[in-house]
Amino acid sequence: MILHHVQQHFGYIPREVAFEVADLIDVPLAKIYGVITFYNFFKLKKPGRNQIQVCMGTACYLKGGEDIIAELEGILGVGVNTVTPDGEFSVEAVRCLGCCGLAPVMVINGEVFGKVKTESLQGIIAKFRNA
Repeated sequence: MILHHVQQHFGYIPREVAFEVADLIDVPLAKIYGVITFYNFFKLKKPGRNQIQVCMGTACYLKGGEDIIAELEGILGVGVNTVTPDGEFSVEAVRCLGCCGLAPVMVINGEVFGKVKTESLQGIIAKFRNA
């Protein structure tokens, strides 16, 4: 739960905070990093201000999830698990968002976009860029 609170507060687990947590609860740092790197929820790098998750579960994959990621990479100029140089956007491929009937699905800052078409991505990104 401590790591969940750290993740909520910072948006990721900063290295120095991982050291502090290890000292605070008297657990080897290797165990802390074992948990952080095992669970997909935890991030080691600061995400972009706008966090984009593209579902790559079976339904989304079959209905064009890879095309969505490729188009986002072209629009933003960065790949998966990276942050744009201006810190505005980060892109992440996730296993399943639980919206299989809306495939392919993308989530930005908690807002769900279903039946996403590559042609609509420019407009969606512009909405968040200007916010």
